[in-house]
Amino acid sequence: MTKEPEGTPATKPTRRIDARSLRGLAHPLRMAILEALSLDGPATATVLSRRLGESTGTVSWHLRHLAEHGYIEEETGRGTKRERWWRAVNDAKLLNPAEFRDDPDTRDALAVYLHQLAQQFFSRTVTFLGEDWDGAWQQAATFSDWRDLRLTPAQLARLNQDLMAVVARHTPAPGEEPASDALPVIVQIQSFPRQEPDGA
Repeated sequence: MTKEPEGTPATKPTRRIDARSLRGLAHPLRMAILEALSLDGPATATVLSRRLGESTGTVSWHLRHLAEHGYIEEETGRGTKRERWWRAVNDAKLLNPAEFRDDPDTRDALAVYLHQLAQQFFSRTVTFLGEDWDGAWQQAATFSDWRDLRLTPAQLARLNQDLMAVVARHTPAPGEEPASDALPVIVQIQSFPRQEPDGA
């Protein structure tokens, strides 16, 4: 099960991504737009075009596509007829890749989505490493991996559930005021099996 790290079922409604909505999202620019709106809040096509290095017309087209599939919505009462503000729909997105394994019409979209998601995870990490953070934040951040686990699919699923429960415990309740020195934090969790080399 793949879960976008942008909330928990305990604090947000959950949306299960089906074949149609997966095909509507599985495009590098659409995923970049959705990420920008999710991380940085509402924006117009003009703002997003500057941020993402794309033309305003191209961004506008993809914004309408995302809205059609329910990933974003217009922020009413803001902007003009010519300059609309868009925001990400505030939900947690769940995707089960196994549901699309035998569907040739969706397999390509699934590959685009998962590879782009992995690229976003990587890019966020590289951005952090290239920035100048003070010692407290550098010490608090972590890059860790564990290589000595041997698990069944059921055990791996339970591990992921436990990890997500820990993140949920640290996720502030809606409307809760953060501490004065708090900053947005991204938690990325990747866990997957590894093929053993021949002869192992």
